[in-house]
Amino acid sequence: MKVKRIMSNTATSDFDKAAAFYGEILGLDLFMDHGWFRTYGSDERMMVQVSFGTEGGSGTPVPDLSIEVDDIEAALSRFEKASVPIEYGPVSEPWGVRRFYVRDPFGKLINILQHE
Repeated sequence: MKVKRIMSNTATSDFDKAAAFYGEILGLDLFMDHGWFRTYGSDERMMVQVSFGTEGGSGTPVPDLSIEVDDIEAALSRFEKASVPIEYGPVSEPWGVRRFYVRDPFGKLINILQHE
């Protein structure tokens, strides 16, 4: 048996918040809309990873989700333009990533990162 995909599911009654955060700010495409369940994604080839930790590194809380981007400064600009508070960073970490934390509209702590 081989794991082909891992999906993160979040309960909400406000799809507009998901569309603004994951669709407009992060630029993910709407892949599926059943009316009661929507899926955003990217056609980019990605590795399957599940991480566990006692902290998020540098004394930060463990994020609920980590999203790697190709341009951290552009991502930061999008979040700032959308008035999404930055909870940590941006910072270059000693393990080779530049990152910042934000919360999505559902309270999930999101680690936005780029490998340096």
